[in-house]
Amino acid sequence: MAGEEAGSPGRATIYDVAREVGVHPSTVSRAFSRPGRVSSATAQRIHDAAERLGYRAEPLFRAPVRSRAGVITLAVSDITNPYYFGIIRGAEHAAAEADVSLVVADCRESAAQERQVLRRTLAASDGLIVTSSRLSDTELRGLARQVPLVVLNRRVPGLPCVHPDNARGVRRSVEHLASLGHTRIGYVAGPDASWADGARWRAVREACHELMLTDVRIGPVQPTMVGGRAAAEEIVRAGLTAVQTYNDQVGVGVIRGLQELGVEVPDEVSVVGFDNTISADIVRPGLTTVAQPVTVLGEIAARAVLAQVAGGTESREQTQVVPVRLVVRGSTGPVRTA
Repeated sequence: MAGEEAGSPGRATIYDVAREVGVHPSTVSRAFSRPGRVSSATAQRIHDAAERLGYRAEPLFRAPVRSRAGVITLAVSDITNPYYFGIIRGAEHAAAEADVSLVVADCRESAAQERQVLRRTLAASDGLIVTSSRLSDTELRGLARQVPLVVLNRRVPGLPCVHPDNARGVRRSVEHLASLGHTRIGYVAGPDASWADGARWRAVREACHELMLTDVRIGPVQPTMVGGRAAAEEIVRAGLTAVQTYNDQVGVGVIRGLQELGVEVPDEVSVVGFDNTISADIVRPGLTTVAQPVTVLGEIAARAVLAQVAGGTESREQTQVVPVRLVVRGSTGPVRTA
């Protein structure tokens, strides 16, 4: 109870007030700490007596607020994918500015693994950045009720999200291929559970429809070079002269797979990736691709979750779409004519 113990000599205590009014000391305590539990008449008598005696209620004891961990967690779908290097660097830069540590967790392109990783890190993290999540919208909203959370490279209604402008990037790619004379555009799909894959496939179909081109879906394949290499035979069987791939890893795999089959890139098949990772510039011919400002994406996501940790709520449902651009390299060229 507030002020229950006697104070220093000459200082009025809760007991002095209780004797003055003729009530139990706990009643005096409630009058100051929980006034709604004491009748207004009794409360007034207690406050009048406290004023006469010079009694001042001690501040209520409050359990100390649990200190923050000083850690935010960035969950990525595949840490071996060069796409995430820039995301990690951008998030680390923003975290360092806020004097917060960044922990990176690898979900291995698995919803089950992602679920386990997030469960393990939840209690030790002030906030979460979930990148290219394979979880359902419902699961992500459930996590957001427990800890500040930002979704990266995906859109979830009701949650703060950051993602590249998939539609504009794919549109630029299809326009580029159309300008080279290609009339049948293949899309080498990534994981079915990927929101970005769905967004890019829709963009291919819409762009082909508007430009009166034919779209063909290949896959899904693993979002890796191995997956791209496996798609090469199907691209040849479909008689395609140009493909947009789910990401750069798949694009590089497609180039290598076609070369192994004796198909020349870009003379026989043009290939476009998505992300503009380091592998796009290393492969030969260089991979034409849609470039994302991945470092900026990481910074924006980290700052958004740190703002929530600090108590900001005004942008909890805000979606930020980051612009992209087409980088043309040697993997695309004019369609071969007879």
